[in-house]
Amino acid sequence: MQQRMATLAAALWWGCLTGLGFIAVPTLFASLPSPAIAGPVAARLFTAQSWVSLACGVLLLILLKGPATEGRDDQARTTLGLVMAGMLLALLIEYVAAPRIRARDNLALWHGAGTAMYAVQWLCALAVLWWQSRRT
Repeated sequence: MQQRMATLAAALWWGCLTGLGFIAVPTLFASLPSPAIAGPVAARLFTAQSWVSLACGVLLLILLKGPATEGRDDQARTTLGLVMAGMLLALLIEYVAAPRIRARDNLALWHGAGTAMYAVQWLCALAVLWWQSRRT
């Protein structure tokens, strides 16, 4: 049961990142009349995504802690590392990159950094989902 719950949490994390970053936000910018209108809406969506990432990460840490700490499962330890990396990236996006993007402080640099962190978080979530789906 714990493995299935962990797979579900990983799927929710990766699916939300995918849906928001690759479908919702690009559609938002393409559909609204100006980036000045789309930007604040996208920022709110990314904030919500950060909280989803953190919630899924905490759930994964709880569910995978047993096998990883008992020393019997190296894959679970690697997965925990990826979960923690993804959670750290979500926090960095929310509390380091996003405020600078909203303030338009060196926008190109911080938008690029935020995009790179989002992509790496997406890869972490994908790897966690991939490994968890093989375990169940």
